[in-house]
Amino acid sequence: MNEHAIIKIVNDVIAELLPKKEVAPTPNEIPIGISARHIHLQQEHVEQLFGKGATLSVKKMLAQPGQFAAHETLQVVGPKGSIQNVRVLGPARTFTQIEISHTDAIALGIQPPLRESGEIAGSASCILVGPRGSLILQEGVIIAQAHIHMAPADAQQLGVQNGQYVSVKVQGRRPITFEQVKIRVADHYHLEMHIDTDEANAGFIQQGETGTIITGKMAGEPYNNFVSPPIEINHKIITANDVSRYQGETVIVPKEARLTALAKEAVEKLEIELQFHEKG
Repeated sequence: MNEHAIIKIVNDVIAELLPKKEVAPTPNEIPIGISARHIHLQQEHVEQLFGKGATLSVKKMLAQPGQFAAHETLQVVGPKGSIQNVRVLGPARTFTQIEISHTDAIALGIQPPLRESGEIAGSASCILVGPRGSLILQEGVIIAQAHIHMAPADAQQLGVQNGQYVSVKVQGRRPITFEQVKIRVADHYHLEMHIDTDEANAGFIQQGETGTIITGKMAGEPYNNFVSPPIEINHKIITANDVSRYQGETVIVPKEARLTALAKEAVEKLEIELQFHEKG
């Protein structure tokens, strides 16, 4: 190997090791924030787990204004295992909610539904253990649906509206497109797409990378609503776990399929429309 080739290799290695310069996103790009497992607590539960009169203390402010990672952590316990040192986020909320990944759920032995934050009715249960007490949480564990926070000015720029769904393409070593990403618009929101660690790992995505809305207004074109493909479940026996992630959706199942009692209850509670089809 000649000297020129050696110098090039050395320079390439050094370039990889140097910190990458942050590049401001273009108007159509969305910064991505990766949400690790975390807990939101109502004040009553803060005191139950950390002691009477306890409040959450700020460890680090987060991108969304007023939100912070607290010094406080808890143990989350499920039927098959537990996860230590799960970070609590503040400030305290009006309800307690735990957001984990599907991988976490397998480790705990629970089956949380895929839900938008705040939709905890009928979700999974667990036990929270703190330094001053424990709590049996009957519901509140979810896998958070990917979503984008943005201010009204961002929504206008991107041609989207609050509550709409879009697809987002992320380029990189493993290009990936996220479907049914919900737009959440509020005056105090900071532009950022939130995905969980499983989703980030699937696309080799690192904190701060960007994605592009590919169904929003691009280059002056009008916005087109994202239309998701039909949801089909081709099991002979349909369980609550099969349908619990499809709140408010239309689900197609075989005509001969049987629903368990819990599945029927979930369909009614989550307002799922079932359509039966002949095998063809």
